Amino acid sequence: MLARGGNACDAAVAVAAALAVVEPYSSGLGGGGFFLLHRAADRRQVMIDARELAPRAIRREHFFDASDNPREGATVRGGTAAAIPGVPAALDHLTHTCATMPLAQTLAPAIRLARDGFRVDRRYARIAQLRESLLRSSPATRLFLDRGRAPEAGFVLRQPELAATLERIARDGAAAAFYRGPVARGMVDAVRAAGGVWQLSDLEHYRVIEREPLNFVFRGATITAAALPSAGGIALAQIFGMLGHFPPGDVLDPQTAHLVAETLRRAFRDRSLLGDPDHASIPLARMLDPDRLKKDAAGIDVQRASVLPFAAEGDTGGSGNTTHFSIIDAAGNRVAATLTINLLFGSGIVGHGSGVLLNNEMDDFTLRAGLANSFRLRGGEANMMAPGKRPLSSMTPAFVEDDKGVLVLGAPGGSRIISQVLLVALEYLRHPEVDLRRLLAMPRYHHQHWPDHIEIEPEGFSAGWKTAMEGMGHRLHVVNRRWGNMQAVFQPAGSGPAQAASDPRGGEVAWY
Repeated sequence: MLARGGNACDAAVAVAAALAVVEPYSSGLGGGGFFLLHRAADRRQVMIDARELAPRAIRREHFFDASDNPREGATVRGGTAAAIPGVPAALDHLTHTCATMPLAQTLAPAIRLARDGFRVDRRYARIAQLRESLLRSSPATRLFLDRGRAPEAGFVLRQPELAATLERIARDGAAAAFYRGPVARGMVDAVRAAGGVWQLSDLEHYRVIEREPLNFVFRGATITAAALPSAGGIALAQIFGMLGHFPPGDVLDPQTAHLVAETLRRAFRDRSLLGDPDHASIPLARMLDPDRLKKDAAGIDVQRASVLPFAAEGDTGGSGNTTHFSIIDAAGNRVAATLTINLLFGSGIVGHGSGVLLNNEMDDFTLRAGLANSFRLRGGEANMMAPGKRPLSSMTPAFVEDDKGVLVLGAPGGSRIISQVLLVALEYLRHPEVDLRRLLAMPRYHHQHWPDHIEIEPEGFSAGWKTAMEGMGHRLHVVNRRWGNMQAVFQPAGSGPAQAASDPRGGEVAWY
């Protein structure tokens, strides 16, 4: 789209639609997300909130039995797990507000990929194998398999019904072709057949929301990140506000890693105060108050880990069940977009006749105080499930701008998204030269308050590093695989060439 004269919004529509076809395990028309936009002409920045909505007929009893015990799988499988999708509305919104090309042009590559097929890669084959039992459970989801089994890399996957849905959207727009008509009826019928309570009015009333992004300054750099219902931007603002009271350091040095972990711990502690700002009163001014953050920083012992009242084993999960892309065009317009259907292959429901795989975002709500979701995140009253509400998210598309230029970044990874963006941003700001490949390849660690341990990737941390961290009182949990699939673009100040890089944990798809 850029080569054809389009801008960053045109490219964003095309990329989001193409990913909906080739990464059905991560994102799609049946999911939602956040688009962080910067318009070069007037430097206007906006976040397009395309987060999913809880259906209006959903009730607490759909998730608890008569004894008030959680119904197993109710938030992750079947009709009660699916929330109303936002991606198609976002593509429509981008097309009418900032793109230059019609949907017929920007959706054309996705339509071809769905109709003619594409060769699945090793990543798809691995994930399909992980979720083979879910995909085999319904004739509608068997389309993602090869004769009922997880395909090998190279298998050509065709999705003719999804191609037809994309063609309808390209011709008539999302409001008429997705949120009304036969596609809408097919989704409602599939959800209700699986025990859900969707109504056509849920789809008809869905709207994206333009929100003011979160902006703050750290060591001379301006950082712009997703606002609520993303918890990510607020966490970054809090963490940078605390780290500003300590000297800068290499995030892989044990002393700095200790400080990063302690600030992550405190930011995730406050996550329980967050939720949909249209449904709950959020104490943002207090949470981001510089004096409060200074006090929090002063409470960090530079030699010892904090003591928390509760600890548990296990990791937070979530590495491939979301997608992200970053785009800058020649004029300086930019888009950072993080999109998801939540867990791998979502709820396992495909809308009748549409090829649209639906999300399981109801799992991102808080159902009861102290009850953790699939990412082991515990929420509070502000994120309690309610009809017509948007669940809290960890998706954190971001811009980092300083004298060197501007960095556009984001990642999948569930609750680990926030720490991924944080670590890369800190190292970007520390170095006068920018090497995106090095930044994205760095080993990763994560802390989210509960469970009370630092998760680390299986590679990249020496025995000496582990000994130093444990000597400061940190409990380490080695996760059995590397996580995330960050995508970043850097545009230097002035007239220098841009850099684009893809996470080595994923696939090499950067283009410039």
